[in-house]
Order: sequence, then structure tokens, then C-alpha cells
Amino acid sequence: MPTWITCARDPLSNDPSAPRPLRVGLTGGIASGKTTVANFFAGLGVPVIDTDVIARDVVAKGAPALAQIRAALGNEVFSAEGMLDRKAMRKLVFSDERKRRQLEGILHPRIREAAISQAQAVTSPYMIIVVPLLVDSPMLEFMDRVLVVDCSEADQLRRLLTRDTENEEQARRMICAQASRDERLAIADDVVLNDAGLDETRSRIEALHKTYLELSNSNRQ
Repeated sequence: MPTWITCARDPLSNDPSAPRPLRVGLTGGIASGKTTVANFFAGLGVPVIDTDVIARDVVAKGAPALAQIRAALGNEVFSAEGMLDRKAMRKLVFSDERKRRQLEGILHPRIREAAISQAQAVTSPYMIIVVPLLVDSPMLEFMDRVLVVDCSEADQLRRLLTRDTENEEQARRMICAQASRDERLAIADDVVLNDAGLDETRSRIEALHKTYLELSNSNRQ
């Protein structure tokens, strides 16, 4: 397990002597329960920056990235109204690794820039930054601590099949396209096992909340 990185000063600030909030990167496999965990933190008043939410803004109608996506993936991932067809795009990129890499090359720099910009505006003791693909992301270096939401692949598969995947084969491709469970756990400072009830998960988040506040306070002294 990595040790917590002490970062009391903000290297990107105009005032390098100014303390900054603790940055906690929240990650986990697809359908592991990241949104549930993030919502618990938000309920405690913690600022949450969700790169999935940013991604939706990046591909909203009229966004500059759409022209590049059309050039890379073709018209088949767009509706007649010019909106990105997420279902068609998902089907394409999870069956063609080259296309998936092209899409990531278009989206990830924009998402990263927006997430960092939002993080710079946070003044709370700490923040949660949700990054599903944190293992392979340059955003990993931006984090002071990593929280992994963990569950079994069987639970991931079951949850995916109740969502908008077409079949088990597609669901398995989506799981395999991401970092492995072991790779995620290797970067974790903290782990939430999301295989029990919501009450247990909530209790774990409340305990982590206290820990992060203590770490942030000690960092500012």
C-alpha cells in the first residue's frame, strides 16, 4: 500500500505558502458503488468533484469535443439531432480497443483540466475527486490519498446486467477494459468494501470522514 503523501502547500497556487485542502481520489471498478460512496461524502458536506459528471458536460450538444469524436468514431455514435448516442458509443468502444483509446485521448485531457480547475476553487478541509480510471490516469499524481471502492467481479456483473448493458458478454468486456481489482487495490490508501448493506457503508464513510478531517487539520498546522 502507498503511504499518504503530505502536501500542505499548493504547487499550482499563485501563493505557494498557502495551505490547501486534502485531495482524496475516489476510484473503483465499474458498478462498484462509487456514486453511492460519493453521495455519502456529499451528505456530510464534503465537496465532490465527479469526472463522470464533467465528462457529460464535455460531450454536451455543441461542445468542441464532439467534432473530434465524430471524426474518430464516425456518424454512427450520433443521433439525427447531433447528440452523442451513449449506448452506440459504448457498444463501439468496448468492442474496439483502438477506438476506445482514441476516445480517451479526446476526452481525458479536457476532463482532467476541468477537474483540476474545480479542485483549485475548493476551500473546505478536504475534497473527494471521483476518477473511475485513476490507476492509469495522470490524475493519480494530483491526489494526496486514494480511496478504492471494492466489490467482487460477480457483484459488478450482477449490477451491470440490471443497468443498460445489452448482455453479459458486453458487461464482461466493460469490466475487462478497466484496471484489474488487484491493480486498483495496489494504489489504495483506504478501501471501502461495498458488498454489505448501506448502513455499514455509511458507517465506514463516517469513519473515513473523521480521518480525512484529522489529516487535513494536521497538514495545516
